[in-house]
Amino acid sequence: MNDDTREKRRRELIPRVALLACLALVVVSLGMALRPVSPPAPAEPPFSEQARSAALTDTLRLRAAGEQLGRSTAGDEKAAVAGTVSLLTSQARALLVPGQSVPASLPAPARSSSAAASASPSDSPTASASVSPAASPPPATAAALATELAASASQRFADAAESDGGMARLLAAVGTAQLLQASSLAAAAGAPAPAGPDPAVGVPEIDDLSGNCPGATGSPSSSPAGASADQDSPAATLHGALAAIVRTELESVYGYQVALTRMDGDAAVPASRQLTRHESLATDAEGLSRVHCAPVPPREAGYTLAPDFLASPAAGLGALEASALTAYGDLVGLSDGQTRQWAISGLVGAARRSALWGAETGALPGLAADPQEFPELPEPSPTPSH
Repeated sequence: MNDDTREKRRRELIPRVALLACLALVVVSLGMALRPVSPPAPAEPPFSEQARSAALTDTLRLRAAGEQLGRSTAGDEKAAVAGTVSLLTSQARALLVPGQSVPASLPAPARSSSAAASASPSDSPTASASVSPAASPPPATAAALATELAASASQRFADAAESDGGMARLLAAVGTAQLLQASSLAAAAGAPAPAGPDPAVGVPEIDDLSGNCPGATGSPSSSPAGASADQDSPAATLHGALAAIVRTELESVYGYQVALTRMDGDAAVPASRQLTRHESLATDAEGLSRVHCAPVPPREAGYTLAPDFLASPAAGLGALEASALTAYGDLVGLSDGQTRQWAISGLVGAARRSALWGAETGALPGLAADPQEFPELPEPSPTPSH
């Protein structure tokens, strides 16, 4: 009788245990569902975006320093500082992403992106330029501002070497204009030109590389005038940019040769020096074309110059140099490695020679852009309180 009673009680407990187990499972499931899940860490921005952000930060900081300095200067210095602020305003607008806010209090300049800072100095050209978190005081003089402007240009060139094509071209243009403005600002302040960056780099060693190129004949001058690479080739656009540089430099050589027949005195000395430089650049561009298996445009007996070139050779040389800026800008965006470094050097050189002959280079040398289409700088956003 007792055994029957115990068995009956066990049968009655089984549904209760099952019910309690189900309730426990429901409670555990609800607890897991309601437990907040930690959001995933945001992905690190690409290097090019970090380089753009760093360039914008630097440019806005220097612009604010220029505005502050402009209130305490006079004469030529004041005009040069105002020109610097105007340049930096245009560049900040070009670097700004539409809808991006501008902080009211700018941090110290970001000399390199976090991706570059984490690399060893031998791995990245920007790794050695990391900035400490301590904020640097604003420049107190026009000469000091010129020095910081040249330092910013140096970082833009370093970041341009590692960025994607379009961003590389923009950063190289920003750095070139900042470097030229640094020299102008220092001259107005009666100070020596700041030690700017020297992005010059040699052309890779050429050991008759034409033999390694598909369909090469070994004679670069055998290409017809205006020859371009096969449009199906992945390097077609690079080939076109190299061909444009060769033609630009050969035309510049011809232009300087013609100008020297009409120039004398002080103007003839720099013109003769620049003629030698262009002869070297033309040879370098032809060599780079062979490295990249690109057809080399043949040298021609003469080129068509502007009608007023002979009447005003100095102005004509300035226009000739300024016209080369876009060609070098194209090559910066379409190349990489040592070829891009050479293109950046060529862009800087062309801008300097343009300024030598009085030609305007704009806020973004080598970049065809209308400043009127850049986004306007928004009002600075308030600094969050802590």
